[in-house]
Amino acid sequence: MSTLAHPLPAIEGHVVLVVNAGSSSIKCSVYRVVDDPQAEGGARAILGAGGQIEAIGVTPRVVAHMADGRLIVDETFPVAQVSDHDAAFRLLRLVLAVGLRDTPPAAIGHRVVHGGAHHADAVLIDDAVIEELDALTPLAPLHQPHNLEAIRAVRAAAPDLVQVACFDTAFHARAGVLAKLFALPYSYYENGIHRYGFHGLSYEYIARRLHTVAPEIARGRVIVAHLGNGASLCAMQDGKSVETTMGLTALDGLPMGTRCGALDAGAVLWMMARGMSRDDIEKTLYQESGLKGLSGISSDMRELLASDSERAKLAIEFFTYRIAQDIGKLAVTLGGLDGVVFTGGIGEHAAPVREAVCARLKGLFGIDVDHDANAANKLRIDAHGSRVPVFAIPTDEEGMIALHTARILRDSHKG
Repeated sequence: MSTLAHPLPAIEGHVVLVVNAGSSSIKCSVYRVVDDPQAEGGARAILGAGGQIEAIGVTPRVVAHMADGRLIVDETFPVAQVSDHDAAFRLLRLVLAVGLRDTPPAAIGHRVVHGGAHHADAVLIDDAVIEELDALTPLAPLHQPHNLEAIRAVRAAAPDLVQVACFDTAFHARAGVLAKLFALPYSYYENGIHRYGFHGLSYEYIARRLHTVAPEIARGRVIVAHLGNGASLCAMQDGKSVETTMGLTALDGLPMGTRCGALDAGAVLWMMARGMSRDDIEKTLYQESGLKGLSGISSDMRELLASDSERAKLAIEFFTYRIAQDIGKLAVTLGGLDGVVFTGGIGEHAAPVREAVCARLKGLFGIDVDHDANAANKLRIDAHGSRVPVFAIPTDEEGMIALHTARILRDSHKG
């Protein structure tokens, strides 16, 4: 059974351009979506080329490669030439034209962080969708404005090109009411103030990938840890989201690179009582907390792992402590644990983080990590005799966006 809502289309020869716009960078990838009866969902997204513009408005740099590693471009530009996301996307689109010369894109798929209460699936973008997503900006202030800026830039440059929004919240949309509620007056829930969850495109990819790399647990009780600058956990049963650690916004749950994670709301009231403005509080919670705030050094896990600072060690220990603690909570929700998966930039590459998390889980779940396999970032990292298998699986959010975009494109043509 596919984790996608519908069977995927046959669009051999069509190309999808995927856009993932962040606060200071825009990533673009070119995929060809082809039928594959052996693949979960009946189709595969094959990467053709990818690139990104980094440090927009500061020291803009464009880097792009073909899928086989051939360099398309690696160049730094004057700030005046790439001062905002609109200029950055136009430039990156020109760069990737090298890889699209013979097959222009049939559609563009965008990662959009927050889909709100009405989007449990990807959707064709029109004026009404843009207006609705813009209204959700207060719930995802670090991401939503840039997602929308990329969409508007494409509309201005190529108004007839089909665009599709793919939501980080959609994978969690069918979770039960208990997983969504806050203990606020019920009218708040009725008005959309509830837990949405994020990183859904990553979790959906892992759910599909498990059918290939670990079929014995793919339909079981699995907890996936997406660990990067943003971090969350997802409890899955039969490849579907049951519970996740993020909530109404991408602030909740685990501590992150610069975000605080779960916080007593009284702390916000305390900040207000001290005279802090809404903007100052938002900046503190989103940009000055998490690993950066605790360590006083950096939000980058690589820098913290290399540091001798006691506060860096404290930040890492707190991060792994909270991950292990929340894995235990989600295991209770699932009624047991059949597998653990690490993914995301930290989850895929930071062996000491994985080892520290699993060490805290050993007594309760009998998890034991193979030190050498973990240090080598192998796909499976549990030791012989571990009661629960543990994996480190690279995610592919952009590939999921390509698959969803192809399906929506097919459906729009049928209509």
